[in-house]
Amino acid sequence: MDEVKKRDIRQLSLEDLEQFFLSQGEKKFRAKQVYEWLWHKSLKNFDDMSNISLATRELLKEHFEINHIRVDLMQHSTDGTIKNAVKLYDDKIVESVLIPTSKRITACVSSQVGCSLDCNFCATARLKRMRNLNPDEIYDQVVAIKNEAETYFNRPLTNIVFMGMGEPLLNYANVLAAIEKITSPEGLGMAPRRITLSTVGVAKMIKKLADDEVRFNLAVSLHSAINETRSRLMPINDSNPIEDLAEALKYWYQKTKRKVTYEYVIWDGVNDDELHARALAKFCKVIPSKVNIIQYNPIDEGEFRQAKQEAVDMYVRVLEGQGIIAKVRKSRGQDIDAACGQLANKNEVAKI
Repeated sequence: MDEVKKRDIRQLSLEDLEQFFLSQGEKKFRAKQVYEWLWHKSLKNFDDMSNISLATRELLKEHFEINHIRVDLMQHSTDGTIKNAVKLYDDKIVESVLIPTSKRITACVSSQVGCSLDCNFCATARLKRMRNLNPDEIYDQVVAIKNEAETYFNRPLTNIVFMGMGEPLLNYANVLAAIEKITSPEGLGMAPRRITLSTVGVAKMIKKLADDEVRFNLAVSLHSAINETRSRLMPINDSNPIEDLAEALKYWYQKTKRKVTYEYVIWDGVNDDELHARALAKFCKVIPSKVNIIQYNPIDEGEFRQAKQEAVDMYVRVLEGQGIIAKVRKSRGQDIDAACGQLANKNEVAKI
């Protein structure tokens, strides 16, 4: 007879744990001790809970398991970037990235196995969306990169971006639950202002973020403020056109008073003219915002090519002429397919 699958203990709230211990004739305070081991100390093994009696640890092992992730492959770029191939409890693979600069170390984490949005320039979009990540699987990616930052750079993790595989707003509840564990004093205690959630622009979910009074930062993967061009690049624009996105962002700013960052790639022959630059400048006036112009990272020999430097310079000139902050971001980790848009599970672990 097959063994009954045990429940992952990290699916339980503190109150659930308290009820479990009381039902077993144990003291209620044990729940808080276990919760601290799980979320503050990021423990992966019941046997290491040193202030819990052996009998209580055996009780936990009898009823629960801890489905922690495993970093099955770690790739190091020449620029210091580290990419993790992360194996989940069901053997599915996602990727996360440690991005080091002189001032910060950033964790770029995934929120879904694959993606369903079909953005034409993104390698992840070529993967079938298989499932959403659980809160603990997102949390574990951050913990793994936090440990790598301390091990390889002797520095703390400073920032987290939800810019890996998947669309965070299509895994809304789990992403917000993960962020709560990452920011809570009972969890990792990171400041919400150090976290940025990047979305393709799901208008109704941006409004929900505002209603839920989140305290982290919002970035929108924009790439064009002209509907025809944006729909060619990102099919989701057909159901979430620029006008709807503008309305959602106005609502966001009205509720949160937080500016938004637009992520923007300029492609040769696609959006590299002054018409597109001026459309972007106009869109930036909808609410206070800034623009990160991101270097394109080729994913094959396809139709998209990085724009010429003159086009990038023109964009900066147009934006700054309108009083808009525009930063040109150099990609990191290209040699290990770890840069923006390149996460596609091309590692040996995923092939196996």
